[in-house]
Amino acid sequence: MTKPKLKIAIATAGRFHVLYLARELAKLGHEVRFYSYVPRKRAVEFGLPAACHVDLFPALFPFAIWQTRFGQIAPQLCERLTWWALNKAVKATLKECDVFIFMSGIYLEAAQFARETYGATLILERGSQHVLAQDEILALNPDSERPTVLSIQRELAGYEMADRISIPSVTVESSFKRDPKAHAKLVKNPYGVDLEQFPLQPRTTPNKSVTFIYAGLWCARKGCDLLVQAVRANPKVRLIHVGTLGDVPFPTGDPQFTHHDKVDQQALAGLYAKADAFVLASREDGFGMVLSQALATGLPILCTKNTGGADLQLTPALTDRIIIVDANHAEALRVGLSSLSQRLLDGPALAPLSQEDLDALGWDAYGRRYSQNLARLIE
Repeated sequence: MTKPKLKIAIATAGRFHVLYLARELAKLGHEVRFYSYVPRKRAVEFGLPAACHVDLFPALFPFAIWQTRFGQIAPQLCERLTWWALNKAVKATLKECDVFIFMSGIYLEAAQFARETYGATLILERGSQHVLAQDEILALNPDSERPTVLSIQRELAGYEMADRISIPSVTVESSFKRDPKAHAKLVKNPYGVDLEQFPLQPRTTPNKSVTFIYAGLWCARKGCDLLVQAVRANPKVRLIHVGTLGDVPFPTGDPQFTHHDKVDQQALAGLYAKADAFVLASREDGFGMVLSQALATGLPILCTKNTGGADLQLTPALTDRIIIVDANHAEALRVGLSSLSQRLLDGPALAPLSQEDLDALGWDAYGRRYSQNLARLIE
């Protein structure tokens, strides 16, 4: 049996993208321990070997009850205590590791412990823009929920502490230019998609109208207020929304709009099959993983510059299916919807996707890139 190349600890709260990272690094022969409050049974369903899973839920149970049942009571105190409990639980169960991968803003104390105790290299995972850039964008819209002062402080401390900062997109990379020391630590690697859950689907040419789909929280941060304006300005466009309704009113009763409550990923793939294209109008999104899902099923996508869409232009055929417009701009969205709709109705036809195109989107490719980056860092 091949000896594992590295001993890797991955500390998170929920699943996020790092569960897939843990799975892929384990496939490649690394010795991986995944610290999370995701139940072991659920983690295994996503392909993580049971032996890799370390359950943090017992330490988090009282705070999970607090958040779900009494979330309006002292939410910042709950946030602070949740982070304290997570760090304490990881420190108590952490085994020897060469690399400690941790979610930004959460695991400062556990990361420092890993470095001091085992000499671990610290890799911070940051999926969103630099926290100060993120806060400035969200501050422009009074309805958006901004990061707390404490979370900003912890984010900045994590950038300072980390040996490398793993990010998914050019959008995130650009936002770090304000912080040269942190910018020098960046390693860019776009997230993958589960190609079995989101298989390529047969498509038919739309007739008189084009149906777009958006999956995610219906909120100002995701640009949904602008999206409503842009769709209403395009009579040939219909929009399906899948997800939770947030701080932007949904246009219930408008025949151009249809809402579905949040569904699991298997059902989401079925809803993608009912659409002709995907749209993500986000004002601030380090990397929209829904974009990868949509592309994998064969949908063309319209997205803003603040979504990571540019990082999915991995092959000529994928590039042909991606339209990118300015963020925070209803008119740019309107033009993008019109342009993509016109092409789908009248041609030219989109370039077909090959297996090579799909493989470039997958988690396997993401994991190989990550492992290669680690090898260069540790050598």
